[in-house]
Amino acid sequence: MPILNIEDAGSFDVPEGQRLANAIEDCGVDIGHRCGGKARCTTCRVTFTEGEPTVMTRAEYEKLKDRDLLGEVRLSCQIVVDRPMAVTPLMKVEEMGWDDPGPDLAPTVEPEAEWFARNFLEAEGA
Repeated sequence: MPILNIEDAGSFDVPEGQRLANAIEDCGVDIGHRCGGKARCTTCRVTFTEGEPTVMTRAEYEKLKDRDLLGEVRLSCQIVVDRPMAVTPLMKVEEMGWDDPGPDLAPTVEPEAEWFARNFLEAEGA
């Protein structure tokens, strides 16, 4: 099981293959996911200090590029835990003044993941 280090929350063993947003919630952190984890809102954004994946879904790339966040944050709803990771969730329910994080998240990445190497997407100018 990979270890997930979450800033201000601790270190946790999480199942390999679990969606990162779900893993963060399962560790007791109230990360936002206002669009239900479909790469539409960016409220599940995190920064990495270790273990950032080198792959990205096309949906994540397009949303981050559209919001001028590409290279600054990642969307935890679009990431699968496949290695030790250290993250900082940037939008938590209580800090944002929300009543809840958003709709329940599916166990797998949505929309259906179209995976690419980040450098491929950037070179392609997708």
